[in-house]
Amino acid sequence: MLVAALAHASWNLFSKQASDAGAARFVWLMSASAAVIYAPAVVISVLAGPPHLTARSWVFLAGTAVLQTGYFLFLQRGYRAGDLSAVYPVGRGTGALLAAMAGIVLLGERPGPAGLAGIGLLVAGVIIVGLPGRSGQALAPAALLPALVTGIFIAAYTLWDKVAVTSVGNPPLLQDYASLLGMAAALAPFALAGRGQTVAVWRRYRRQVLGAAVLAPLAYVLVLIALSFSPVAAIAPAREVSVLFGVVLGRRLLGEGGLARRLAGAAAIVAGIIAVAVG
Repeated sequence: MLVAALAHASWNLFSKQASDAGAARFVWLMSASAAVIYAPAVVISVLAGPPHLTARSWVFLAGTAVLQTGYFLFLQRGYRAGDLSAVYPVGRGTGALLAAMAGIVLLGERPGPAGLAGIGLLVAGVIIVGLPGRSGQALAPAALLPALVTGIFIAAYTLWDKVAVTSVGNPPLLQDYASLLGMAAALAPFALAGRGQTVAVWRRYRRQVLGAAVLAPLAYVLVLIALSFSPVAAIAPAREVSVLFGVVLGRRLLGEGGLARRLAGAAAIVAGIIAVAVG
């Protein structure tokens, strides 16, 4: 899971570097490129073990495409207005917090003292990252709202895909590949309407597009494979170490400020996720 965490933080760095490219164009280029790159692996996987897809399977394949499209678009909008080291932890922390609350409200879960403390740490971590520090770096409303909405999509697709690969039985690789095809198809009209601009984005941000195209699916497929035989509570803590990587990458490679405060907030988020998983 640490490999998945590092891959996840790295592709978010690429997304931030290309944040002025336009969300729809960048996400379309990324998803279309990833669909091409991972097509051979999907074909080999399907031929080696043909999946038994029911009507319910197709519903979950289509649903993940919708949720992942919303996730990538709002994440990219957040990066356009805010720092990687702020938007990334707020989005991940909000997603973890909402997933924990959904377990309480919808599934009747009753967290113990450690779980309640974890929820408190998640809230505190998001606030620490989002609010201004002594030097005045605050997460602007134009970045905060997309980051929070990103968190909603994170919670939704995590729970959705957990059901898909466990109860429904969709292969993890196919489940993730469906999101790539769905994003590429849904965003094609927007990207192709201004072909000249899309070509310009490709020429300027080719490395970021290809980096995200390779690492984003890889990071999530590793998570889905783990989810297929392990509970969410066991996977989430190691996966969310990526927020610490994201804060460090934002400082070291992008020169973003507020390192100590944002690192403290990110650490509180990771600690909160661990406490929720344990409690």
